Amino acid sequence: MNEYMKIVKELADENLQTNAGGPFGACVVKNGQIIGKGSNHVLANNDPTAHAEIMAIRDACKNIKSYDLKECELYTSCYPCPMCLSAIIWSNIKKVYYGNTKEDAADIGFRDDFIYQYIQNLAQNKQDNSILNLTSMDREETIKEFKKFAQKEDKTIY
Repeated sequence: MNEYMKIVKELADENLQTNAGGPFGACVVKNGQIIGKGSNHVLANNDPTAHAEIMAIRDACKNIKSYDLKECELYTSCYPCPMCLSAIIWSNIKKVYYGNTKEDAADIGFRDDFIYQYIQNLAQNKQDNSILNLTSMDREETIKEFKKFAQKEDKTIY
């Protein structure tokens, strides 16, 4: 078994004992070294964003003191959900190795398919308000900060 996937599997297995969250683990690797690890802590932290991949990314960023993980790889026990996929992309990770499929996760009760469908519908300009109602408001005011940011000389785009 791959050495990093073995660690990911152990993190997921620990969660079976602690009930901190689902059976998910992840680690971020840079130049052959683990720089961040995480397991699902949704239940322990009362935080729906505390997925293993998010926790590993947060840990890695804290450890290297950077939001940019462009030279890193992510190892995870399961195909990332849409939120985690977004975080992986935002952090500039370009390679992900995963164990279980999203169908395997659905088989044990974790269903991300409605989110994938929601996103697909948005791409086709079809909004399903039963899942989420997105409504624009007060843009004439909120755009002012965007315009100020565009003019900043010392801005950082991430």
